[in-house]
Amino acid sequence: MLFGKLLPREGNFFEMFNQHAERIVEAAHAFAKLVANYGDANMREQYTREVDEAERAADRVTHEVNRLVHKTFITPIDRDQIHTLINTMDDIADLIQDSAETMSLYDLRQVNDEITRLTDLSVKCCERVKDAVALIGDLTDSHTAETALKTCEEIDRIESDADRVMRAAMSRLFREEPDVREVIKLRAVYELLESITDKCEDVANVVEGIILEHS
Repeated sequence: MLFGKLLPREGNFFEMFNQHAERIVEAAHAFAKLVANYGDANMREQYTREVDEAERAADRVTHEVNRLVHKTFITPIDRDQIHTLINTMDDIADLIQDSAETMSLYDLRQVNDEITRLTDLSVKCCERVKDAVALIGDLTDSHTAETALKTCEEIDRIESDADRVMRAAMSRLFREEPDVREVIKLRAVYELLESITDKCEDVANVVEGIILEHS
């Protein structure tokens, strides 16, 4: 048991989950501002930089969680759940950054209503992820567990809305856009934005599993 005594019995994982979720929301809000001010090159650069900064901060939290889980003797939830949750959350931040980078690399000239709608849904989904993650530290309380499950259900609904917007956007794109290069650019952006909500749903599924196991 000497090995166990040398290791911390429980790391502050829930606090780090919350820190990461805050960085996700920061990245999402910065991306939304990028989209809203896309016509201004200087502001576009500023908000792209803010997305990058939030993603790097999220990465640091992810690395710390993955490091700590190997040094902690007793974890508050299953180690696999910790790994899956933090790494899936990190995928959200990565996808937001990828969306901003793709718009720049593909030299997207302007944003349309579909990009704006998918962005709005992505922000809402990220905010709900933050709410859900904040609740898993107190699952012994039945009301908290119920609230967390309802938040996960809301994430699922937002993801379904994003699916519908995505399908309509792709249909319109292939019917109305004559420039093949624009089709390629916009399709890539649509898919990335919809993937953000998909990954948020993945986080919701992990949270639901934690709730059902520990509440």
